[in-house]
Parts: sequence; structure tokens; C-alpha cells
Amino acid sequence: MAVVLAALLPVFLLIVMGFWLRHSLLTEDAHWIGLERLVYYILFPALLIETLARANLTTVPIGGVGGALMLAVLTMGAFCLLIRRPLQSALDVDGPAFTSIFQAATRWQTFVALAVAGNLYGDLGIALASVAMVAMIPLLNVMSVAVLAHYARPQRLSWPQILLTVARNPFIWACVIGLALNVLNVPVPKVAYDFANALGRSSLAIGLLVVGAGLQLSMIRPTAPVTLTVILKLIAMPSIAVSYALLFGLSGTNLAVVACCASVPAASNAYVLAKQMGGDAPLLAQILTLQTILAVLTMPIVISLVR
Repeated sequence: MAVVLAALLPVFLLIVMGFWLRHSLLTEDAHWIGLERLVYYILFPALLIETLARANLTTVPIGGVGGALMLAVLTMGAFCLLIRRPLQSALDVDGPAFTSIFQAATRWQTFVALAVAGNLYGDLGIALASVAMVAMIPLLNVMSVAVLAHYARPQRLSWPQILLTVARNPFIWACVIGLALNVLNVPVPKVAYDFANALGRSSLAIGLLVVGAGLQLSMIRPTAPVTLTVILKLIAMPSIAVSYALLFGLSGTNLAVVACCASVPAASNAYVLAKQMGGDAPLLAQILTLQTILAVLTMPIVISLVR
């Protein structure tokens, strides 16, 4: 537990600093919008490309790690769809609110997962977390956009429009490029790797600051939908993912990284997607803030148990 807490503490201190900066030094929205775009389009893709291109994938159980997390996401997504009507009748959850519950129960905060995995297991942890990204990011984007298009919008998007939205995600292209460079053994000049590494090193810290800046403590209201979603993401999701990982025969570092990726709070970019596509963005902001705060308690427990 002490080792896990030591790895988590710098991550959450950066989130706290981001919250403090947002309310003291960098109070204008334009500052954080610019940082978010920089991380989203440049810094974080550079980290993914450099990490995947140089990773020794022969030592990484790609099928086990990726398969366990993909199945966990699909299981949680199916469960959310199964309880949609009971939520509507019992808690008066409408279509836009359901899409926010769906996103918050299935999506994951990539910056936190990579930072914690890297702090705990170094380059191997980042490589494993990158494999998780390859497995989860395309699937989660397709699922989230499809659910929002179906339940939140008065006019539903066509499948070509949904796939076009997913294809614009720079994380997906970064994963494709990094894997292609690795598998095809493309010769890349050292200066290019050094440049990408310099960009990537700054991505996690800035990304975590942006996560903290997005917290909205004044909006927290622990209603039944909010509480349910926190339980689904921070307790049920890691339990499901670890169960699948054990079925795939994972253990040690591989199992711990699966637990780490599954136990992080939901991604803050879910809020942006909700605003763009008609979801209940205020409800999602409440859920994301509460999940991020409580993850300080739940993540060390989950990771320590599997270690």
C-alpha cells in the first residue's frame, strides 16, 4: 500500500495544483483551453508514438491486457444499457442524463492511468498502459458517440458520421503510427525520438494540471444517479476488469496495470463530448469531480489488492 500511495501522491498533487491554479493564478478559460488543445493534439500523441514505437512488445501480453479491458468496457456498457429503463422509471433519468451516466461508467482518465503506471513500473508500465489505450480508445469513442447520437440528440447521427467523429481522435492516430513504426521496424533518427520524448515528458504533468482545473467542487450533489455512477466506475469496473485479467492468466505487473487502468476516474474529455452532442454536461461534471476525489481512496486499495 505504501508503494502504491507513493506512486499516486505526485499524480493527485498535480491535480490539486491544477485546481489551485485555475482559481488563483490562471483564472481565464482561454489559458486552460489552450493547454488542453496542446496536450490533446501535440504532447500526448507524441508520448504515445514514442512509447509504442520503442516498446518491446514481445514481452507485453497484448491480447491479455487489451482483451481484459475491452471485455470490461463492453460488459459495463451492456449493463448500463440494460438498466436504462429502470433508471428512467425509478430515478427519472432522461436520455441526455443517461448518456452522461454511460460515459462516466465506461470511460477512463488516460493521463492518470499512464502517470500512475509509469510511477509504479517505469517504461514497462507506460508500455502496458499504452497497449490498454490501443484497445480501449477506439472502442470507447465509438460507444460513447453512438450512445450520445442515439439518446441525446433529436436527430441521430448516421454510422458514417459516427465513424468520422471517431477517426478525428488524435490519440487513435498516434497509437496507429506508434504501432506501425514498431511492427514494421521503421528506422527513425535518434533526434526524432529525442524530440518526441521531450514533448511526451511534459504531457502527463500538463494533462494532470488540466484535469485539476476542470474540477467543479461547487457543483457536487451526491444524488442517486451520481452515487450509482461513482460505484460503477470506481468499484464495479476494476472488479470486472481484474476478473477478466485473471481468466486470461495475467499476474504481477500485467495484472496491476489492468487494475490501474480500470480503477481511474472517467475522462474529462467526456464533458466536452457531452456539450458538443447534447448530453447532460452539468451532471457529468458532478460525476467526474466526485470520481476524481474518491479515486484517491479507491485506487490504492484496488492496486494494492492485486499486487
